[in-house]
Amino acid sequence: MMGKDAAMDRRGFLFKSAAFAVGGLAGLSPLSRVFAFDNTSLQPKLALIIDDIGFSKSRLDMFLEIETVITFAVLPRLPMSLPLAEKIHSLGYEVMLHQPMEPVNASVDPGPGAVYVGDDEEKIVNVLGENISEIPFAVGVNNHMGSRFTECPREMTDVMKTIKGKGLFFVDSLTTNHSTGYLAARNLNVAAARRNLFLDDIHDVTAITLQLERLKARAVKTGSAIGIGHPFPETAEAIALFRTCLIDSNIRMVNISSIIAD
Repeated sequence: MMGKDAAMDRRGFLFKSAAFAVGGLAGLSPLSRVFAFDNTSLQPKLALIIDDIGFSKSRLDMFLEIETVITFAVLPRLPMSLPLAEKIHSLGYEVMLHQPMEPVNASVDPGPGAVYVGDDEEKIVNVLGENISEIPFAVGVNNHMGSRFTECPREMTDVMKTIKGKGLFFVDSLTTNHSTGYLAARNLNVAAARRNLFLDDIHDVTAITLQLERLKARAVKTGSAIGIGHPFPETAEAIALFRTCLIDSNIRMVNISSIIAD
């Protein structure tokens, strides 16, 4: 059986290999990467959001133990939604409402507190208002599922009116390439952003590592990047390794609000 130290050495090797490969994919020579990291005026920023918080304290604790900057998106109306949001907030982490929205697949239940295509403005305002009030520490909202709902401009405009009225921001999870969420937010002057990558479509540490390196390369190239993950053990392990690899870099892990403020 592989010892713990040997396993960590192997993980470190995989991380370095992924970093080299993604650097090439991003079109950055080794010299340009060094210059980007050494130039302190650039300070590329990277924000990670962990979705689907509300089911399990132990799944949340895996990420809190990493002790790095992470934003947590909490699902509404679950037995542990409020206590977990309170814990996250008390430890100084940023909290968002992970708002359930109707997916394309009608057989998939987005969960309690969801909004659906065809809901009128009053219903959307009431549902979102109740969800936001349940998570009083939320500074923003992102969508849970919503591959059907976010494609509908009228419904998304009603969502943004509520978010604006509460003084929150919106992060479009982009569960569909045809989402109108970001545009609806900007049309109403709601502070907003879009995620760049999902981290863990494949539940494998090496695959998640590669996604994190891709996200880092994007942050170096554009100044900032947003990644969304989920409360899987593999995601927590990959982020912990990634954090270690950032120690000697110029990348800053930041709250999502820091990127939206730009």
